[in-house]
Amino acid sequence: MNNRTGTLFFHLVVIRRSAALWLEGQIGAEAQDEESRLSTDADARLYQTPCRRATAAPPAGPFALRSGCASGSVDCPGVHGVFVIKKPAVLLFLLVVAVSACKKPGAAPAAAAPPAASISASAQPGAPGTAAPAPAPAVKPVPAQLPDVVARVNGDGVKKGEIELAIKTLEDRARSTVPPEQRDTVYRQVLDRIIGFHLLVQEAKARKVVAPPWEVDAQVDQIKKQFPTEDAFKQMLQARGVTLDQLRADTAQTIAVNLMLKNELEPVVKVTEADTKTFFDQNRARFRQDDAVHASHILIRVPEQADVTARAKAKTQADDLLAQLKKGAAFADLAKKYSQDPGSAPNGGDLGFFSKGQMVPAFEQAAFGLKPGQTSGVVETPFGYHIIRVSEVKAGRDLGYDEVKAQIEEYLKQQVREKKSQEFVDRLRAKGKVEILL
Repeated sequence: MNNRTGTLFFHLVVIRRSAALWLEGQIGAEAQDEESRLSTDADARLYQTPCRRATAAPPAGPFALRSGCASGSVDCPGVHGVFVIKKPAVLLFLLVVAVSACKKPGAAPAAAAPPAASISASAQPGAPGTAAPAPAPAVKPVPAQLPDVVARVNGDGVKKGEIELAIKTLEDRARSTVPPEQRDTVYRQVLDRIIGFHLLVQEAKARKVVAPPWEVDAQVDQIKKQFPTEDAFKQMLQARGVTLDQLRADTAQTIAVNLMLKNELEPVVKVTEADTKTFFDQNRARFRQDDAVHASHILIRVPEQADVTARAKAKTQADDLLAQLKKGAAFADLAKKYSQDPGSAPNGGDLGFFSKGQMVPAFEQAAFGLKPGQTSGVVETPFGYHIIRVSEVKAGRDLGYDEVKAQIEEYLKQQVREKKSQEFVDRLRAKGKVEILL
């Protein structure tokens, strides 16, 4: 993430990529791996949007956390753009965040994203001269009924509600429950990240780091803006059993920890010109900007289990909106008023640039079949009915070093940040007292 887009990298607990992002791959969001993070506009489009193609799950399954991952990571507007953790209560309200939540207000959509390479040039497992990976250690079973307190961190209890809320968030994003064969692993890894969160909050308090009230207000206001109405925001609060005061308190904790980590670790984050140039040279073939379109859409959602009557009603509404457009109605105005994609609707339905392979097939086919200024008919996808308008088309090309230098530098810095963040949490854990009660 970088300050260019003003994004914050929210984690349920600091350290690397999240299980939630793997889960987004099951519902049409881009996984935040090395490839997407280095993209020109990846930091502006890591979101769940109702038109994106599902990406492949990792080998261990959609609920697997990769080494060093933290569950519950999402992107949200902010100030610092570096080390941030996120508590579950706030995370819940960011599940609907889409492209608008990753850009500064009024910011123009970024250029089409070039695919980027993994930072590591090391040999893959099984390559000549490399040792076979060691088998994963057995995971201690997690009881079916969790105790009221699942862990203690320096005497502070970690309640079962925290892990249940985090797990439910992951399940909601995957639209399925955790597979029984992965339950022990997922629960324990999520708990481990929650413990890390508690350690960081405790350390921030010990250092008397306090979140500026104006920043708490700004963050909460930004979360509210991701909902179409004030009532929708309140309904989500009620549905999740979280009060506005709790949301504000969690946000304040997050900001305080972010400030602490920024002050503690940012001074040691160094990347040289030689580092960025070497990375570019070693991955030159992958800095390719594919053909891309800049599109907006209006979505009328259709729930998965909707009956024929509900589907017909949604289709009729989409047809009516298309008729209004043909009569001269402003696309952006209709999108703001009627689109049921909470991430893009506030921006007039703007999805920014995207290339082939990023959207579900029907949406992609329609969008790439349009010329600038053209509007599609009603397009049906698993998310509902869309009306798409294309404003610009860009032909693919190879990107030069100067065009991607800033993104490479930020990407490499993020690798250092994540490593230093992990080490920081490890030190806190080593000097503290952590009891696992599962």
